[in-house]
Amino acid sequence: MNLSHFVVFGVLVSLMLTACGGAGPTVPLTSPENPTAPVATAGQQTQSVSTYDSQPRKIILGMGFIPNIQFAPFYVADSKGYFSENGLEIEFNYKMEDDLLKLVGTDKLQFAIGSGDQVILARSQGLPTVYVANFYRQFPVSIASLREKNIKSPQDLEGKRVGIPALYGASYIGWKALVYATGVDAEKVDLQTIGFTQLAAIEQGLVDAAVVYIVNEPVRLRLAGKEVNEIRVSEYINLVSNGIITNEKTIEEEPELVRKMVQSFLRGLRDTLADPQSALDISLKYVPEAGGENRPGTEAVLQASIELWKGEPLGVSKREDWQVSQDFMKEMGLIDHSTEVDKLFSNAFINYPSN
Repeated sequence: MNLSHFVVFGVLVSLMLTACGGAGPTVPLTSPENPTAPVATAGQQTQSVSTYDSQPRKIILGMGFIPNIQFAPFYVADSKGYFSENGLEIEFNYKMEDDLLKLVGTDKLQFAIGSGDQVILARSQGLPTVYVANFYRQFPVSIASLREKNIKSPQDLEGKRVGIPALYGASYIGWKALVYATGVDAEKVDLQTIGFTQLAAIEQGLVDAAVVYIVNEPVRLRLAGKEVNEIRVSEYINLVSNGIITNEKTIEEEPELVRKMVQSFLRGLRDTLADPQSALDISLKYVPEAGGENRPGTEAVLQASIELWKGEPLGVSKREDWQVSQDFMKEMGLIDHSTEVDKLFSNAFINYPSN
């Protein structure tokens, strides 16, 4: 297999957000006793269910990256007609816009895929974004090294050269979270900015370890016959990872639209987990370059991704994980002030297990 043509999980875009005015409408909260049940806030009337015309509703979904096997559940949902059954016509928008969540927060885009830290950052800057369905159960960042380096624990990184793509984005969040959660003395780590060259840097010994995506460089190294050690951020702190993000205006004015979007995605996710081979075949229609000689590698990436997506109930994110994520970002100086945790997310559109 030609690894230079290997289609892999891509770089999550760092969102450099600017503030916008106004807190926006009130977000439906969720009951501690029933995390899938919406709770009306004081003075708020129960929202009526929207009715859609016979014509499909065209929705642009901001993906934040190029077509990739990492989006298999969305491809499955689209191919099997789950979106269309709900009256939705989805356009996957792969433009890597650095203000993706600003577009969602200002209602120029109603839906995007992004991580919890991006929502926390957006809310801290006045953008009323809301996370409405979990996708990744585990934060997909780890510190990878060749086994011969004998780096097995976070403390083993002290005195070592560690490569990182850049001092922003998911890799940087993951690194800062690991330092925060484990007490690693960052001053004793030679952290080197190496761009997105982690694979070559590890193989050539330019660094002792590198901050990587779990379903990218470690998968490629193992396919090349290398033995790899990983220190996974998710083993030390439960950061909220990728999911579907919308805004308060859409939730308040079109809750049925949000529900249909979430339910369609969850059906695709459940099908992908139940039948990965079928999901792979479907996805290759959307990402044909991932097939052919690249198919074995693509399949390996999908299997690694599935391990990060598993976890019942699907779609639900936990309040305590949001609290931990925001506390970490505040303490590490990644945000200036905190947001009320219940405004960051809603499980009201999951309706588990009837998806």
